[in-house]
Amino acid sequence: MTVNEAGWDRVVRVILGVVLLALYFMGSVSGTAGLVALIVGLIALITGLVGFCPLYKVVGFSTKK
Repeated sequence: MTVNEAGWDRVVRVILGVVLLALYFMGSVSGTAGLVALIVGLIALITGLVGFCPLYKVVGFSTKK
């Protein structure tokens, strides 16, 4: 698996993931919005930590130079 995310992209994803997960687990967001925040937060956090975005691969896009 190759890295297809630039450093700034990874940082943004990790921050977004942590914020969305914190909102969910602190109970600030609940119901359907909470479930969406949980799923999007997990995906953002995992792809940011790994450095690979499957959607980028499918589309043929990369933020890494």
